Amino acid sequence: MTHPWMPTSPCGPGCLPQRPSRVAAPRVALRLGRALCVLVGGIGIAVVIAVLPGPARRRLLREWFRALLRAFGVRLVVRGEHGAGGALVVSNHVSWLDVVAMQAVCPMRLLAKTEVRTWPVIGPLAGRAGTLYIDRDRLATLPDAVRTIAGALRGGAVVGAFPEGTTWCGRSSGAYRPAVFQAAVDAGAPVRPMALRFHTADGEPTTAAAFVGEATLLESVLAVARFRGLVIELSLLPELDAARITDRRELARLAETSVADATTASTPPAPVAEPIAA
Repeated sequence: MTHPWMPTSPCGPGCLPQRPSRVAAPRVALRLGRALCVLVGGIGIAVVIAVLPGPARRRLLREWFRALLRAFGVRLVVRGEHGAGGALVVSNHVSWLDVVAMQAVCPMRLLAKTEVRTWPVIGPLAGRAGTLYIDRDRLATLPDAVRTIAGALRGGAVVGAFPEGTTWCGRSSGAYRPAVFQAAVDAGAPVRPMALRFHTADGEPTTAAAFVGEATLLESVLAVARFRGLVIELSLLPELDAARITDRRELARLAETSVADATTASTPPAPVAEPIAA
């Protein structure tokens, strides 16, 4: 059921490329097989992660998410450096790959919809990694969610959120909802915008990875597995000081503008952070 307060996106199948460059069927099968192996390995990680010390836990999570990108033949390009300490990380939202790329750079506690709990392997792993859940169908739960996020930020956690509230195709984007920024204001924690861009190996922007419309997760996963030369470019942008900018709407506006400027900037592809076989 869709409620009036829930964010919606006009993006759908019409936003996707009509003739995407695809790899051969054997390569698709190989990618899916590798991804399945990584996911099975994630079951073991979900078991041990809670008992590992912080640095080892973050390193293991980062390597697991990088392995998942490699399995799908996706290259990750990273621009900039992320700061130390707790912060609210906000980003544009295009695909389920957003989460994988963000965690491959800086493992964090993500704000996710409650349905993620039921996803195979990802659900248990997300829970062990400290994912914070929000019931999007119940607006009354929002204040409690903001308090929970603020508490995590005060404790020094890095918390990631997608303020658009839903996925867009990447060629256009939605307005940032200010509620999550209130948690940063309450905790006096910095806001770190991240910008995600998807392009081909030759630098052409693509919407091939967009998880939009009525597509299922399985359909989106298959589309990524079939695509040739997908590159995710993740830009770490300058922090916003929520201890100084105490208006959540102003924080949302500044973060939205910062990410929009980065995603529309005309810049050549940066060197790939690590070689990932396509």
